[in-house]
Amino acid sequence: MKSILYYESDINKNLQFLVDGLIKIYKIDKFGNEVFLYHIYKNSMISELSSLEDNEICCFSNAEFMEDSVILNVNFNKLQEHFLSKNILMFELNKILLEKTHQLQCIVNRELVFDATAKVAFMLKQDLEMFNKLKRHDSSYMLHIQPATLSRVLNKLNRNKIITIENGEVSIKDEEALICTFKEVGGI
Repeated sequence: MKSILYYESDINKNLQFLVDGLIKIYKIDKFGNEVFLYHIYKNSMISELSSLEDNEICCFSNAEFMEDSVILNVNFNKLQEHFLSKNILMFELNKILLEKTHQLQCIVNRELVFDATAKVAFMLKQDLEMFNKLKRHDSSYMLHIQPATLSRVLNKLNRNKIITIENGEVSIKDEEALICTFKEVGGI
Protein backbone atom coordinates (compact mmCIF):
# COMPACT_ATOMS: atom_id res chain seq x y z
CA MET A 1 0.00 0.00 0.00
CA LYS A 2 1.97 2.99 -1.19
CA SER A 3 0.03 6.23 -0.88
CA ILE A 4 0.99 9.77 0.10
CA LEU A 5 0.23 11.10 3.58
CA TYR A 6 1.36 14.63 2.71
CA TYR A 7 3.48 16.53 0.24
CA GLU A 8 6.30 18.95 0.84
CA SER A 9 4.93 22.46 1.48
CA ASP A 10 1.52 21.19 2.67
CA ILE A 11 0.15 22.93 5.78
CA ASN A 12 -1.38 20.86 8.55
CA LYS A 13 -3.28 21.75 11.73
CA ASN A 14 -2.69 18.37 13.40
CA LEU A 15 0.30 16.73 15.01
CA GLN A 16 0.53 13.29 13.47
CA PHE A 17 1.85 10.15 15.15
CA LEU A 18 2.40 6.78 13.53
CA VAL A 19 0.70 4.24 15.79
CA ASP A 20 1.45 1.29 13.53
CA GLY A 21 3.02 0.80 10.11
CA LEU A 22 5.91 2.31 8.18
CA ILE A 23 6.34 5.67 6.42
CA LYS A 24 9.08 6.82 4.05
CA ILE A 25 10.18 10.46 4.23
CA TYR A 26 11.76 11.90 1.09
CA LYS A 27 12.31 15.06 -0.92
CA ILE A 28 12.35 15.70 -4.67
CA ASP A 29 15.52 17.27 -6.11
CA LYS A 30 15.67 19.89 -8.87
CA PHE A 31 15.77 17.12 -11.51
CA GLY A 32 12.60 15.45 -10.23
CA ASN A 33 14.48 12.59 -8.55
CA GLU A 34 13.33 11.20 -5.23
CA VAL A 35 15.89 11.63 -2.44
CA PHE A 36 15.30 9.25 0.48
CA LEU A 37 15.74 10.83 3.92
CA TYR A 38 14.54 8.31 6.53
CA HIS A 39 11.81 5.92 7.63
CA ILE A 40 9.33 6.58 10.40
CA TYR A 41 8.48 3.50 12.44
CA LYS A 42 5.48 2.78 14.65
CA ASN A 43 5.08 4.72 17.88
CA SER A 44 6.82 7.78 16.43
CA MET A 45 5.86 11.36 15.66
CA ILE A 46 5.48 12.05 11.95
CA SER A 47 5.03 15.83 12.03
CA GLU A 48 8.02 18.12 11.56
CA LEU A 49 7.64 20.94 14.09
CA SER A 50 9.62 24.11 13.57
CA SER A 51 7.84 26.17 16.22
CA LEU A 52 5.54 25.66 19.19
CA GLU A 53 4.00 29.08 18.64
CA ASP A 54 2.62 28.72 15.12
CA ASN A 55 -0.90 27.46 14.62
CA GLU A 56 0.08 25.61 11.46
CA ILE A 57 2.54 22.79 10.91
CA CYS A 58 4.51 23.12 7.68
CA CYS A 59 5.60 19.99 5.87
CA PHE A 60 9.23 20.13 4.77
CA SER A 61 9.29 16.80 2.95
CA ASN A 62 6.98 14.19 1.44
CA ALA A 63 5.58 11.30 3.47
CA GLU A 64 4.55 8.05 1.82
CA PHE A 65 3.01 4.99 3.46
CA MET A 66 5.12 1.89 2.83
CA GLU A 67 2.59 -0.50 4.39
CA ASP A 68 -0.86 -0.39 5.95
CA SER A 69 -0.59 2.08 8.82
CA VAL A 70 -2.55 3.65 11.64
CA ILE A 71 -2.19 7.41 12.23
CA LEU A 72 -3.18 9.39 15.31
CA ASN A 73 -4.07 13.02 14.50
CA VAL A 74 -3.98 15.47 17.42
CA ASN A 75 -5.30 19.00 16.97
CA PHE A 76 -2.22 21.12 17.66
CA ASN A 77 -4.17 24.17 18.90
CA LYS A 78 -6.08 22.06 21.43
CA LEU A 79 -2.89 20.31 22.53
CA GLN A 80 -1.25 23.70 23.13
CA GLU A 81 -4.28 25.13 24.92
CA HIS A 82 -4.95 22.21 27.27
CA PHE A 83 -1.50 20.70 27.81
CA LEU A 84 1.58 22.47 26.47
CA SER A 85 0.64 25.92 27.79
CA LYS A 86 0.35 24.33 31.25
CA ASN A 87 3.67 22.48 30.91
CA ILE A 88 1.86 19.16 30.74
CA LEU A 89 3.45 16.74 28.27
CA MET A 90 6.31 19.19 27.56
CA PHE A 91 8.97 16.71 28.68
CA GLU A 92 7.57 14.04 26.37
CA LEU A 93 7.31 16.46 23.46
CA ASN A 94 10.89 17.64 24.04
CA LYS A 95 12.11 14.03 23.99
CA ILE A 96 10.35 13.48 20.67
CA LEU A 97 11.78 16.69 19.20
CA LEU A 98 15.29 15.74 20.34
CA GLU A 99 14.88 12.36 18.62
CA LYS A 100 13.93 14.23 15.42
CA THR A 101 17.05 16.41 15.81
CA HIS A 102 19.20 13.30 16.20
CA GLN A 103 17.59 11.88 13.06
CA LEU A 104 18.59 15.05 11.19
CA GLN A 105 22.17 14.75 12.48
CA CYS A 106 22.28 11.18 11.17
CA ILE A 107 21.09 12.38 7.74
CA VAL A 108 23.80 15.06 7.67
CA ASN A 109 26.46 12.48 8.53
CA ARG A 110 25.13 9.99 6.00
CA GLU A 111 24.94 12.50 3.16
CA LEU A 112 27.80 14.91 3.82
CA VAL A 113 30.38 13.11 5.95
CA PHE A 114 30.19 9.32 5.58
CA ASP A 115 31.83 7.41 2.78
CA ALA A 116 30.09 4.33 1.35
CA THR A 117 31.56 1.96 3.96
CA ALA A 118 30.50 4.18 6.85
CA LYS A 119 26.99 4.56 5.37
CA VAL A 120 26.54 0.79 5.15
CA ALA A 121 28.03 0.16 8.60
CA PHE A 122 25.78 2.81 10.15
CA MET A 123 22.67 1.34 8.54
CA LEU A 124 23.60 -2.17 9.66
CA LYS A 125 24.10 -0.97 13.23
CA GLN A 126 20.99 1.23 13.34
CA ASP A 127 18.53 -0.90 11.41
CA LEU A 128 19.78 -4.41 10.61
CA GLU A 129 16.25 -5.81 10.59
CA MET A 130 15.12 -3.34 7.91
CA PHE A 131 18.31 -3.91 5.91
CA ASN A 132 17.66 -7.65 5.83
CA LYS A 133 14.00 -7.14 4.83
CA LEU A 134 14.89 -4.97 1.84
CA LYS A 135 16.24 -5.96 -1.53
CA ARG A 136 19.85 -4.83 -1.95
CA HIS A 137 18.72 -2.41 -4.66
CA ASP A 138 16.36 -0.70 -2.19
CA SER A 139 19.08 -0.50 0.47
CA SER A 140 21.50 1.09 -1.98
CA TYR A 141 18.78 3.60 -2.95
CA MET A 142 18.27 4.53 0.71
CA LEU A 143 22.01 4.97 1.21
CA HIS A 144 22.44 6.92 -2.05
CA ILE A 145 25.11 4.53 -3.35
CA GLN A 146 25.19 2.22 -6.35
CA PRO A 147 24.15 -1.44 -5.86
CA ALA A 148 27.64 -2.56 -6.98
CA THR A 149 29.19 -0.32 -4.31
CA LEU A 150 26.91 -1.82 -1.66
CA SER A 151 27.96 -5.30 -2.75
CA ARG A 152 31.68 -4.39 -2.56
CA VAL A 153 31.25 -2.86 0.92
CA LEU A 154 29.36 -5.90 2.22
CA ASN A 155 32.03 -8.22 0.82
CA LYS A 156 34.75 -6.09 2.44
CA LEU A 157 32.99 -6.13 5.84
CA ASN A 158 32.53 -9.88 5.47
CA ARG A 159 36.23 -10.43 4.57
CA ASN A 160 37.22 -8.35 7.60
CA LYS A 161 35.03 -10.62 9.78
CA ILE A 162 32.88 -7.68 10.90
CA ILE A 163 29.68 -9.21 9.46
CA THR A 164 28.60 -12.56 8.08
CA ILE A 165 26.31 -13.10 5.13
CA GLU A 166 24.35 -16.34 5.01
CA ASN A 167 21.61 -16.95 2.45
CA GLY A 168 21.58 -13.22 1.70
CA GLU A 169 20.97 -12.27 5.34
CA VAL A 170 23.52 -10.12 7.14
CA SER A 171 24.40 -10.60 10.78
CA ILE A 172 26.86 -8.59 12.82
CA LYS A 173 29.85 -10.59 14.00
CA ASP A 174 32.00 -7.80 15.50
CA GLU A 175 29.79 -4.93 16.65
CA GLU A 176 32.68 -2.87 18.04
CA ALA A 177 34.55 -2.97 14.71
CA LEU A 178 31.32 -2.10 12.88
CA ILE A 179 30.78 0.96 15.08
CA CYS A 180 34.40 2.05 14.58
CA THR A 181 33.81 1.96 10.82
CA PHE A 182 31.46 4.95 11.01
CA LYS A 183 32.58 6.57 14.28
CA GLU A 184 36.01 7.29 12.89
CA VAL A 185 34.54 8.90 9.77
CA GLY A 186 31.70 10.93 11.27
CA GLY A 187 33.10 11.80 14.68
CA ILE A 188 29.96 10.42 16.28
